[in-house]
Amino acid sequence: MLYGFKARTPCSLFRLGRHPIPAIRVLLGRWPREVRRYQSDRRHLQVFWLTLKLSNPAQERLVPIKLCSIALLLAISNALAAQSTPQPTSASTAATRDSSYIDPQGTAHVTRVVPVPPDLSPEARKSLIRTTPDEGPPESLAARRARMEVSAARQNATWSKLCPNTIADSTIAGVPVRIVTPSNLSAKNRDKVLINLHGGSFNADSGSFAESIPIAGYTGIKVVAVLYRLAPEHPFPAAVDDAVAVYREQLKTYKPGHIVIYGTSAGAVLTAEVAVKLKELRLPMPAALGIFSTLDSFAQEADSQAIYTLQGFAGHLDPPDGGIHDPYYVGSVDPKDPVLSPIYADLHGLPPTLFLTSGRDALLSGTANLHRAYLRAGVDARLVLFDALPHAFWYDASLPESIEASHIMADFMLRQLAK
Repeated sequence: MLYGFKARTPCSLFRLGRHPIPAIRVLLGRWPREVRRYQSDRRHLQVFWLTLKLSNPAQERLVPIKLCSIALLLAISNALAAQSTPQPTSASTAATRDSSYIDPQGTAHVTRVVPVPPDLSPEARKSLIRTTPDEGPPESLAARRARMEVSAARQNATWSKLCPNTIADSTIAGVPVRIVTPSNLSAKNRDKVLINLHGGSFNADSGSFAESIPIAGYTGIKVVAVLYRLAPEHPFPAAVDDAVAVYREQLKTYKPGHIVIYGTSAGAVLTAEVAVKLKELRLPMPAALGIFSTLDSFAQEADSQAIYTLQGFAGHLDPPDGGIHDPYYVGSVDPKDPVLSPIYADLHGLPPTLFLTSGRDALLSGTANLHRAYLRAGVDARLVLFDALPHAFWYDASLPESIEASHIMADFMLRQLAK
């Protein structure tokens, strides 16, 4: 049987000298390594080397075959490639009706047809129409970091038009930082500082501009964006150590009640981790925390992670495998370590905290779960949820909802700093 075709190969199809090959199996999983193409200098014939398995497994060996009919093998290889590579969903193959099956373990096997809510802004509705294929080659880390650099430059330009500022690269306690000073910084706010821990899945910087520029502008307070060490080169607790080092140094200049720590996505997780670490170290707490779209635990995936990608419903999503979330960041640490996964920590005594997420956020469940854990610990915690929008939508300066979300964040910080 030729894998991928589920059909018998005629015994007479391929022969080598006196030895008939009654059955051929192309080992699909090793296709790139086992099929090599050479070009003859004289006849420009393509010679392919295939791993062939004879009917008698004991006779398995590597056999070279020169096919005069190149078109036949090319047709076979193209068909195999088409069958072995999942194709993106298209309009003709997309679901047109809802379906639901709950298996004996309670796992839901569902399809849903979800329209765009009509009360979103026109800009937000347009953003949800952007298509991202649900199948395709994975992105390398190098490519992801390069893409994030391009995105960061765009975020800097667009947000700086809305919130004029001065940006300076520096170091604090040996940690690289980006200091954003808003043009509207007033004398009464010079004794205050906001510390931003950016998002980017712990392996890139996806938001140090988009998170710091609008908050600096809408609060009129300087923001120190911490460019902490990234995984996989530097797994946990490197990022926590960097953030704590910057906070310690800021305490030499600013009162703890004049500091707010906040972040989005990985930076939100890091904000919660840093808060637990500060308590562990018995350092004074900042005036407030901003935890904007977070995980609650690295030991397991929450419900929304099985439903949404970082683009909401768009893009590729693998079913949960029950493994550790982000092993490159976790490293060798117990995923239930209370600093790594703050939902397992003693959260009593943490400062007032704003949680913010959205209806199509992959981290919606994690944000809600950690918010509830803060409430159980008696923390002054509040949760704001925007309908229908994807993960970290507030990075997009073109959305009115992003402006609203940034003002909600900034107003919360100002209220806490005024106490």
